[in-house]
Amino acid sequence: MNEPRPADPPVITIDEEARHQTIDGFGISTAFRRNELIRALPRERQREILDLWFGTGQGAGLTILRLGIGSAPAGSPYDAMVSIQPEDPGGPDAPPKYVWDGDDNSQVWLAKEAQRYGVERFFAVAWSAPGYMKDNGEERNGGRLKREWWRAYADYLVQYTRFYRREGIRITDLAFANEPDWTAPHPSMRFTPKEAAEFVKVLGPLAADVNLVCCESLGWDEAKAYTAAVAADAGARRWVKVHSGHGYGTPVDTPLPTKLPTWMSEWNPNGHVWNESWYDGSGSDGYTIATAVHDALTLAGVSGYLYWLGASKGNTRALLRIDEEAGTYRVSKRFWALAAFSRFIRPGAVRIGAASALPALKVCAFRNPDGSRVVEVLNTGMSAVTWAGVSEPAEAYLTGPDASLDPRPVTDGSLPLPPRTLTTIVLR
Repeated sequence: MNEPRPADPPVITIDEEARHQTIDGFGISTAFRRNELIRALPRERQREILDLWFGTGQGAGLTILRLGIGSAPAGSPYDAMVSIQPEDPGGPDAPPKYVWDGDDNSQVWLAKEAQRYGVERFFAVAWSAPGYMKDNGEERNGGRLKREWWRAYADYLVQYTRFYRREGIRITDLAFANEPDWTAPHPSMRFTPKEAAEFVKVLGPLAADVNLVCCESLGWDEAKAYTAAVAADAGARRWVKVHSGHGYGTPVDTPLPTKLPTWMSEWNPNGHVWNESWYDGSGSDGYTIATAVHDALTLAGVSGYLYWLGASKGNTRALLRIDEEAGTYRVSKRFWALAAFSRFIRPGAVRIGAASALPALKVCAFRNPDGSRVVEVLNTGMSAVTWAGVSEPAEAYLTGPDASLDPRPVTDGSLPLPPRTLTTIVLR
């Protein structure tokens, strides 16, 4: 008598009992005055870009906006973020001489627009203190914050959040340094992990109404030293609420040593040309971004994912390219790769268990606060796969060479997964 042949394992399995990190959101930065490029466009184009970034109907539904706290002197040109205290007030103990124009390099405008779409998370980051506070005397090329200026710099950062509150915008998250482990030719300032933990104890009590974020290091492995230094200092760890790092120096593929939320708060791929491709092997295409987001969520367990620039000009790796002279813009597949996650995985979602029987499929799944489940499937192989047994009702959206979150039918619980594409499935 012939024994019945065992059934093949399901292509994808979802385990709702397995719970991982809670999602804070997805976002972009418009630091270094890139939003001024958008304000130079006709109003109709401005609205289209805002819809793309923040709209949940046809856009990415981004929910975190990363702002740059300026350190440049007054009257600085485009690309230099002007400080709220551009001149030395006369020393660290002198009364401060803050200057507020209600615009902040056009960032107030963008923040208010984002609020209208429901964005509630505003993350302010200082690349450097003003040069007069530092031992190298300039905002660029690294240097360290002089000890006698530590308290004045902390007050300076808190005042920045107060200016935004005056405009009706609550800065929810605040970082006092950006890539403190790298001496950059642009605004930059060095902190060792130990110094960062010490400075947290100065800033924390003054900024108790915001989430302190530490420490925006150049790479993810490098961020572990900052996370460990804060965790080892009882006076510092009480204040830090989010640990962060970037994806430049080392990839975001292992957890940071903390139980607090972690954010991949800045990265874009290298490259020297504007690239709109989905997959071309360049490392700056949409497929690269889809892979990076998936790995950050599943391997590193991040709660927040923030791409570097939402828009810029020239041969940029930003999500959008602005052409000021023509009054137009272009959209890359990098944008749609991020949007495939951000539109559907909402703040408060919890990553749940997901696995595939096929090594070519990268799979992750989430349960949103409204009860819907989102499954992201990146087919890394060269052959199509069919996922049978999809529970209904279900919606599916394809992102690939010829599709940008295009709806796809789920027929009798069956869904094709084309090669080298990202499929987003929403289960109601």
